[in-house]
Amino acid sequence: MKSIKSLLLIAVAALFFASCGTTSTVPITGRKHTLLVDDAQVLSLSKQQYSDVLKQSTLSKDAANTAMVKRVGQRLANAVEAYLKANGAESELKYYEWEFNLVKSTQVNAFCMPGGKIVVYEGILPVTQDEASLAIVLGHEIAHAVAKHSAEQMSKQIRQQYGTQILGSVVGQTLGTNAGSLASSLAQSGFSFANLKFSRDNETEADKMGLIFAAMAGYDPQKAIVFWQRMASSSSSAGKSDVFSDHPSDAKRIAALQAAMPEAMKYYKPSK
Repeated sequence: MKSIKSLLLIAVAALFFASCGTTSTVPITGRKHTLLVDDAQVLSLSKQQYSDVLKQSTLSKDAANTAMVKRVGQRLANAVEAYLKANGAESELKYYEWEFNLVKSTQVNAFCMPGGKIVVYEGILPVTQDEASLAIVLGHEIAHAVAKHSAEQMSKQIRQQYGTQILGSVVGQTLGTNAGSLASSLAQSGFSFANLKFSRDNETEADKMGLIFAAMAGYDPQKAIVFWQRMASSSSSAGKSDVFSDHPSDAKRIAALQAAMPEAMKYYKPSK
């Protein structure tokens, strides 16, 4: 009887995952992924979180740098929208409400919410040094939104949560409650470790897409190499393994960008 219940649980889970989700293709890379959350849900959360971040932050008072961030960001957004229109994805444009803000902070970072809500921290500007390098950073962040990496991560977590619960139930019915709890705990640990590589893969994909988006917008993609070399020289993690990190190592990042450079250069037409 226990084995029948176990098989039923597995069958129900398989049916659930087979019937749910929407398969879409990531622009530029052509990778396919199945999402269990829809764009409306993700965008609603994104707007609220972005609003909360801005309320808790201080916008930069540097007018020139603020204008630069907005100028470079909008130029990239225009290039991305033109690409989507030209490649049969015009319906995706309704999900973007571009916004670019420079925040007063020493953090060497930037981020993009789904839907194109971007924050750049002042601390990254001494590393970017010029507009082309800033375009590499913003292109990478925009790529996360275009590739729907947030929705993909959420979908993966949903699957893993169900998988963990099912495994715990199956093992618990077969070997007892304690064994079921242990199995669930081990599964969660395994998923957490596997998710680090999943996140690194997303970062690498965003690097390539961002490189090409920058080139489409008329920024020299070759600036990405010297930018990441500057980032590496200022990083305390330089030379360390990325196995336990959610980002690829600087060396791997630079190597992947160099490999993608010939493709990016095909899109590059210097602005006059």
